[in-house]
Amino acid sequence: MEKPTILVTGAGGQLAMSIRNIALQYPEFEFVFFNRADLPIEDKQRVNAVFEQIQPRFCVNCAAYTAVDKAEAEREPAFLVNAGAVKNLAETCVGWNTSLVHISTDYVFNGASSIPYKETDRVDPLNVYGASKASGEVLAMSHNPGTIILRTSWVYSEYGNNFVKTMIRLMKEKTRLNIVSDQLGSPTYAGDLAHAILKIIGHSKWLPGIYHYCNEGSTSRYEFAGTIKALTAAGCILYPIPSDAYPVAARRPAYSLLDTTKIKASFNLRIPFWKDSLELCISNLLS
Repeated sequence: MEKPTILVTGAGGQLAMSIRNIALQYPEFEFVFFNRADLPIEDKQRVNAVFEQIQPRFCVNCAAYTAVDKAEAEREPAFLVNAGAVKNLAETCVGWNTSLVHISTDYVFNGASSIPYKETDRVDPLNVYGASKASGEVLAMSHNPGTIILRTSWVYSEYGNNFVKTMIRLMKEKTRLNIVSDQLGSPTYAGDLAHAILKIIGHSKWLPGIYHYCNEGSTSRYEFAGTIKALTAAGCILYPIPSDAYPVAARRPAYSLLDTTKIKASFNLRIPFWKDSLELCISNLLS
C-alpha cells in the first residue's frame, strides 16, 4: 500500500522548514514541499494541477503573507494570500479528498483579554494582517468544513527571520536595547508545532475545527529577550519600554496567550514549556 502524501505549502517559511527538518522521523508519510515560486496558492489552476499531479492525502498550508507592518499599506496582497488563496486551497482539497491543516494566528484577537483565549472566543483583529488571517479562517471552514485550523503565536525557529534570531544578532551588535514589556504571550517553537501537526495528521481520528497551539507558560517580550540574553551570555543591557514608546505601523495585541486545553485533550499532545524549547533552539543555533 502506498504511503499517504503530505503536501506542504510555503516551503521557504520557518514552519515548513521545521516540518522538513523532522520529516525523516515520520517514515509512514511521503512529504512534498512547494515554495511560492513553484506553487502560488492564489493561482487556482496551478493549485489544481499540482493536486492532480501529487494527489496528496493531506495538505498543510504554511504559506502566508506575514509582513505585519507592511500589510497596513498592502491590504490587497495580504488578503489575496491569507484569505482568497486559502479559499482556493480549501475548495481544491474538497475536490481531491485531501484533508487540510491551515495555520492561523493569535492576531485574530484584540488582546484585551486577561485570561488565555479559547477557540470559541470572538475574533476582533487590530490590524490588516490579523483581519486577513481571520477572513482566511472563515473561508477555509465555510468552503471546507473538514479543515483543521491551528492558531499559534510568537513563532520562532532556527530558520528565517524571527524574534529570537533578531535578538541574538542585535545583542551582538549593540550595547543596549529597548524591549517592549507590556505585551504578554507564549513563544512557540516551530519545531514543537511541526511535531504537533504530524501527530494530529497521524491521529486515529480526523477531528475538524479550530485549535490553539503555543508552548506552555507565559512571558513578556522583555522577559523573552532577557532569557535569550542569558542563554547566549550576551553583554547587552536591556531596558523595558511600553508599546507606545516603540511606534510601528500595525497595532499588536497586548495579550496573546492561547488556551491549549482543547488540542491537548483531542490529540493527546504534550506541549513543552517555552523556556525548554527556547534553550533547545538556541543550542541548535549556536552549535
